Amino acid sequence: MIKETFGSHKPIIAMVHFPPLPGSPLYDKAGGIQKIIDSAAADIAALQQGGVDAVMFGNEGDRPYILKASPETLATMAFAIGELKRSIKIPFGVNYLWDPVASVGLGIASGARFVREIFTGVYDSDMGLWAPDAAKALRLRADCDRPDLKLMFNINAEFASPIGDRPIASRAKSAVFSSLADIVLVSGPMTGEAVETGNLKLVKDVLPDTPVFANTGVNIDNVADIMAIADGAVIGTHFKIGGDTWKSVDADRVKRFMDKVGKIR
Repeated sequence: MIKETFGSHKPIIAMVHFPPLPGSPLYDKAGGIQKIIDSAAADIAALQQGGVDAVMFGNEGDRPYILKASPETLATMAFAIGELKRSIKIPFGVNYLWDPVASVGLGIASGARFVREIFTGVYDSDMGLWAPDAAKALRLRADCDRPDLKLMFNINAEFASPIGDRPIASRAKSAVFSSLADIVLVSGPMTGEAVETGNLKLVKDVLPDTPVFANTGVNIDNVADIMAIADGAVIGTHFKIGGDTWKSVDADRVKRFMDKVGKIR
């Protein structure tokens, strides 16, 4: 399933971070939607040149984040992906922060192969009390007849702490058993911060038959240790100029990283 979905064994999925979209506070009205598309197109070109296995679109620029998609940001994201698809030569996925139902809808509309989101749990978060709806998201996938759309469950949300004291291994196992996760993701505390290899191993040990990916903070220095445990990784910040989340993708930085991954694989 991993190779069929992402095109490779132990895949590296690179983020295409959209700049702020219409309706979000930092949206550049002067630059407009075309500036957003041009920015994403340049990042896609650099990531493909560097040799990543797949890309994932995310509305990372839409700070402060919301828990239910707004019509204008979701519509713009769908439009932009439609404009950009012709330049994509590798598998792609989507993630609307932080709305699992909107993310699945976006994946269905855009023809994505995979979706990432927080689907399960209840959290004390920077965005307020956070209770995603896995059942509604999976029913939407079923109603639209997209069983091939793989759902990546991030089980320890960034910018948030879970309410309750279930250990991470229990939450991971439950996400697969009760909520039908296709892939489980393990994150650090926020964007760009490394996942703890101890947590990654705990999750992989209880899910030997389910793909487990590292979701944040993977870089050229820790990738060997992480990929010794994980079945793949999602990378955004490390591929940017100077390792700055809000800058453009650095194609040379991507290539150096992927050359190392090639040796590891």
